[in-house]
Amino acid sequence: MRKRQFLDAVGPLLALAVLFAGWESAVVLFGVSEIMLPKPSRIFVEIVDRAPMLALHASSTVTIILSGFLLSVAVAIPLALAISFIPVVRRVVYPIVVFSQLIPKIAIAPLFIIWFGFGVLPKVLITFLISFFPILIQAIVGFTSIRPEPIRVARSMGAGPIDMFLRIRLPHALPNLFAGLKMSMAAAAIGAIVSEFIASSRGLGYLVLVANGEMNSPLAFAGMMLLSLIGIVLYFAVELIQRFATPWDIAQRRSTPN
Repeated sequence: MRKRQFLDAVGPLLALAVLFAGWESAVVLFGVSEIMLPKPSRIFVEIVDRAPMLALHASSTVTIILSGFLLSVAVAIPLALAISFIPVVRRVVYPIVVFSQLIPKIAIAPLFIIWFGFGVLPKVLITFLISFFPILIQAIVGFTSIRPEPIRVARSMGAGPIDMFLRIRLPHALPNLFAGLKMSMAAAAIGAIVSEFIASSRGLGYLVLVANGEMNSPLAFAGMMLLSLIGIVLYFAVELIQRFATPWDIAQRRSTPN
């Protein structure tokens, strides 16, 4: 078990080290221009030299990511409950929600700028639209895919609707719900960057856009690398919460042979 945990922790780091070493070697070996593809070492130097500016833009992006993600949670979970347990909502609202996901978000974003101006709100709304659907779908699957046997047993023991939900349906739905939350967190990072590309004066998306316009590839890659790091940290933050919230599911997955 300890060996497996060690490999799980060290494996990704070794893979990244090999990736960066191959990247560095390829750029030097083939003489690739810094404008086309900077070396990882040059990108790391750029991150260190511009750390205060990058931290300022990163804090703005993290704010948008978390705001859009939390809004997604606040809307998607109650809506999933309504769709799962209220037939009229499932018949009327669910098709509308699915249809809304077919509309390209990049086409809606300029409308948000017209309606709400160049503030935080349009960026949060764009992030919300991109990130809320995974939570909704996974929550619906979790709430509706439970087998009938536990329900019948709980009813035979006199469990009421609230006890049924808290003790049976919610624990059963949590693995699916956390799967949706992790997908949503990744989507929220993408949504934040899209929103900053369209209308923003700060944030990593804005910084990457400006750096590309100035043909400053090391700075652009530094912004993208920092964004990737933020996305990974936030993703595993949700993973950590899942470990505490669903210890039985984690234990079951670890005991399953590969």
